[in-house]
Order: sequence, then C-alpha cells, then structure tokens
Amino acid sequence: MTEIFTTLDQYVAAPRLGGLALSPDGDRLVTTVSTLNTKKDGYVTALWEIDPQGEKPARRLTRSAKGEAGPAFATNGDLYFTSARPDDEGGEDGNALWCLPAAGGEAYVVNRRAGGVSSVSCAAKADVVAVVASRLPGASTEEEHERLHQARKDSAVQAILHDAYPVRFWDHDLGPARSSLFVLGDESADDDATSLEPARRVLRQITEDLGTRFGGDVHISPDGTFALFALRVPEANADQRYTVARADLVNGGWEPLFDDAAHNYTPSIVSPDGRYAIIGVSNRPTPQQSMRPVLHLLDLGSRQLSPLTQDADLWLTPAAWLPDGSGFLALADQDGRGPVFRVDVQYGETLTGRTVQITEEDSTYSDLRLAPDGKTAFGVRASYEFPAEVARIDLATGQTQRLLNPTERPVLPGSLTEVETQAEDGVRVRGWLALPSGAGPEAPAPLLLWIHGGPLNSWNAWSWRWNPWLAVQRGYAVLLPDPALSTGYGQDFIQRGWNSWGDKPYTDLMSITDAVVAREDIDQNRTAAMGGSFGGYMANWVAGHTDRFKAIVTHASLWALDQFGPTTDMSPFWRRQINAEMEAQHSPHWHVENIVTPMLVIHGDKDYRVPIGEGLRLWYELLEKSGLPMDADGSTVHRFLYFPDENHWILKPQHAKIWYEVVFNFLDEHVLGESSDSLPVELGLTAPPAKDAESAEKTSASAEG
Repeated sequence: MTEIFTTLDQYVAAPRLGGLALSPDGDRLVTTVSTLNTKKDGYVTALWEIDPQGEKPARRLTRSAKGEAGPAFATNGDLYFTSARPDDEGGEDGNALWCLPAAGGEAYVVNRRAGGVSSVSCAAKADVVAVVASRLPGASTEEEHERLHQARKDSAVQAILHDAYPVRFWDHDLGPARSSLFVLGDESADDDATSLEPARRVLRQITEDLGTRFGGDVHISPDGTFALFALRVPEANADQRYTVARADLVNGGWEPLFDDAAHNYTPSIVSPDGRYAIIGVSNRPTPQQSMRPVLHLLDLGSRQLSPLTQDADLWLTPAAWLPDGSGFLALADQDGRGPVFRVDVQYGETLTGRTVQITEEDSTYSDLRLAPDGKTAFGVRASYEFPAEVARIDLATGQTQRLLNPTERPVLPGSLTEVETQAEDGVRVRGWLALPSGAGPEAPAPLLLWIHGGPLNSWNAWSWRWNPWLAVQRGYAVLLPDPALSTGYGQDFIQRGWNSWGDKPYTDLMSITDAVVAREDIDQNRTAAMGGSFGGYMANWVAGHTDRFKAIVTHASLWALDQFGPTTDMSPFWRRQINAEMEAQHSPHWHVENIVTPMLVIHGDKDYRVPIGEGLRLWYELLEKSGLPMDADGSTVHRFLYFPDENHWILKPQHAKIWYEVVFNFLDEHVLGESSDSLPVELGLTAPPAKDAESAEKTSASAEG
C-alpha cells in the first residue's frame, strides 16, 4: 500500500497501469506502466512483465525516454511494440515498430517509416504481423509516401484539403494521410548487410483504395490468412454508418461482408478454427429509440448471422474464444461493476447463446486474456477502491487472485459504500458514496455530487482524471450516482433518459442526492455539484433548475445543443438522436437567467468532442444573462479556467494539479466559506513566497559555481 493523496505532487506521480498481452504459450504476461517524465510535464510508458503464476515480482522490460506501448506477442514468442525512441539511424518522425526477441537480447527496429505506425497485432498460430499505419493519398508505394511526407515537412505546410467527413477526431486533425492496414513483409532491399541486427522489413498494404473508409478495430484470424476490420460507410447529408469488412492478408484486397442501412456492425474475435466470428449488431439510434447492441455469431462461409445474446440485458464486449470453440469470454457493465461473462454457443440447426456470469467481485474488468488451457484468464481490473491492476481468474470457480503487479494499491483516506433510492417513477437508482474518515453525526461531511459523462457510461472503475479520493482527503463526501442513461442497468434504464436528458437523468440525480443528504454523516447545508462532458451538461442543467447547491463546477460541458450537434467531431452520431424537439426542450442555455449559483467553467481549446465554442458561449451568457450579474467593476462570482493546449480532459500533470487546486479552491470558498486566496502561483494571480536569505545565498553561490 502506498500514500498518494496527501499532496497533488504525490498523486500525479503515481504510476498507472494499463493494457495486457499474453504469450501464445501462456508463460509470459506483459502490461504497460506510465510514470512521470524527467521534466514532470508528461508521462512515459514502459513495458513490464508479470509472472502469470503470481510467484515472482514484476520486472521492467523497457526503459527509453520516449516510452513504449501496444505490446503484442507473435506466435514464436517475440514481443512487438511501438515506440518513438531513436536508434542508430535516428528516428524523430512518429512511432516505429520494434521487436524484443523471445530468445533474449536488446530490442531492435523492425520497421521505421514516415509518419510512424499506429498499432500492431499478431496472428495466434502463424507468423503474420499486421500493422495499422497512415499513408498519404497521393502515394501508391511506401517510397512515394516518404517523398510526399518529406515535401510537406520541408515546406512546413500543415494545411489539409478535405473532400469528406469527418475532418477531426477527439483532439487531432484527420488527414491528409489516411489509415490503412498493412502486413509485415519481406526484408528491405536497402538494409545494411553488415549490420548485426535483423534486417528491417517492409510493410505491404492490404486495404488499398479504401481512403477514409478504413475504421480500424482489426481482428486477425488465428491462422493469419485474413482479418476483420470496421468499414465506414458514408451516406447522404454527411451521415455515416459502420459495417464489417474482410481483408485477405495473403493476396491483399478486401471486401464488405454485409450491408444493412438499418444497423451498425462491429467486428470482433475470430474462432480458433477460423470458421466463425463474433459480430456486434446494433440498431442505428433515432430520437425515439436508443441503440441496443446484440452479439451475433457470423458463419464466415455462408455469411449467416445468428443472434446469441438477445436474451441478456447487457452491452457485452467479446474478449476471447474458448480453445474448443464452445463459447467465448466477454465483458459488460453491470450494476456499478464490470464482471467477466462466458457466452456458451449452442450449435445446431438454430444457433443460440447462453450468457453466464463468472466473477462476482466489486470491480470492473477492462482487458482480458485467456490461457491456452482455457481454464484460466488474466484481466486488468479496477474499482473505486483501487486503480487498474492485473489479476488471475479461475474460470471454473470465478475466484480471482491479484498477481504481483508493478504498481501498489494506494491507501484510501476514507471508505466506500453503496447507496440507492427509488426515483419518482419507482425505478431503483444506485451509486457509490466515498466518505472521509471521521464523518459521522457529530461531524457530518459536506457533499459533492459528481455526475459522470458519456452519457452511456457508469461510475464503476477508478479514474485518474476524476478521482473522488482527492476530495475525500480534503474532508468532502463524494456521491457517484448512475442516473437514467447509465449502462449496466438494462435497456429500459437507458431508454428512460433517451433524447430527454433534462428529464429522468436530472430527477434521478436529485432523488439520490435527497437520499444521501438525509444521512447523519452528510451535511445537507453544504453541497455542490460537478460534472464533465455529459456530466458538464447535467451540471449546467442543474444550475438552471435548482438553487440547492452552493457551487457548481462544469467541465468540457454541452451548453447549446443546436450549436454542439454540427460542431462536435462526432456530428453524425449526435445528429441522429438530438432532434429539434430535444434542442428546444433540453438545452441548458435556455435557462441561463435562472442560474443563481456560482459556477466554475472549465474547458480546453483542443477539445474537439465538445468544442471550445460551448465553453466560450456558456461563459459569455453567464455574465450577460445569469441571475448573478457582473459587478460594476466588471468582475463576477463565476470563474472560467481555460487550458489552451488541453483536450476534452486535462492530461498534463502540471495542468491536472492546477485543475484540482482551482476546483477545490472554488468549492472551499462557496461550500465551506473559506478564503479564496490560496490559488496556485502558476496562474500568476498571487506572488510566490520570497526565499529566505540563506536559501537565496545558496542559490547565488550555486549559480557562481
């Protein structure tokens, strides 16, 4: 156990684990761990090996200053990964493909190209390695791509001429290079024959002439002869949908497997014998109906799709086929947790599936790998009591064992309990409540209502970005509720809030808040609300519909729905469900004049999911129209924390510290009535403390020396 919540410096320096790769023989388990870089302005990811038997301590495999990511084992045990670290031939232009040999020795570059590679995946039973990388549209060969890339670089041109949608994603611009699927080919003819390292290999493009329609999400067949991937299908009026395509990894080329304008299709795992695959099928959302994904079995010979999980009221994600092909493992949100499930495939004239829950613990699994014997699985799990860690699962009993991880569990400054209530329509609404140590009838804690984003999401696992324990350390209780639209409570629970965000999601939040403030260990007179993304939308909606809270924090929030819909990077998705009626009845900006609660607005300029225009308009209209107008000197009780170089979330460690310090300062002022003069000096609003004479003298002597 380790202490990370006493100071923000401790918190941002805490190592963070994620991802998992298992060797074909089941003897090696590799994960990634991110730690602060030397400048403390970012994180570096390294590869670590964990003993699958839980006997030996974890050991670090890589140590470069640039970091390594995306580990994938080849069938011979070699470990491939991507990294921007240089080698003897340089390398400053994106991630190269590297290999750490199973036989031992140093890692070496397998392929380095202009623009780098995005990801790598390997066939389970064949020497086939697939790579996703981008190529400029004017190039038909890697050599032409190199020349075009260098021409743009030499000319310092960043302009992009688009002819299709989308044009950007999350926090980066799309194009002019376009993602494609490649396989690792023969040795390069230009390689140095005198080098002691293995010869570099070329990439052979598989999905030529696909352009912007390549959707990634690649799944290779065990024998390496083909791969399934997501195919984007453009439609009229800038709409789009997704289907599944099959790529021939031997001869090249690709073809769509089916086409249905009423559904979206998601590729997934291929069976051990290569005859079947699991495909996610979901109706396309409309303002009247939410999507409902159902897993289907695809017969790759006949291309017949058969539903498997239509009777399971879960949004299941396939993880791994059982070795005998009798079923597969899957993950899903469920009641504030994320268990491991097994779906038994019952073959016959009519194919059916039976879904069985395996794990019962209070945690959520995000990644899963199956041992070759089919009796054991390894997963990355987390809960609100501990961050991501690797565990071993006995599939027969559901019993789990925490392996010897490279990271420790932190010491929590309080306790976690489950809370629930009945909403106004009688539906059960539940959540997690994090309580500070010492909270009780004699010392009730102030309450923070934290509203999750999504909205198709759930508070069911540790978050480094929105961590309640930092607030608990300062004496706050934090309520993490799952209102209507949350996943893990069945399709009807999602439909309750569909296209009416200001209705059941809002009333659910108020109902569970009422239940929690009625507790003896909660101070009902000192409360605040906060949320990010959709949670920010809800924070804005709360601000315009009640004055019960002392302060409201809204991060990366939706404010004017008619503006948000066509400007987000995912417009087709949102425009299919947010109609004119929704914009007229459920847009927070219509209620700005009712806002009488101090608000802290936070937004990053590189946020393309909820564009900065939402934050700018919210800020201006708060000052122009809210019930807390500007003072005569132009100041206001509201605050706007702006990050010019951050995206939807605040990721740089120095900025994460500023985020938490400003948020807690704002809450302490309005909820606790404390002074607001403790803002971080990095904002330039307060002078840093002067150095004492002895310190100044040492500094001067050091400079002279």
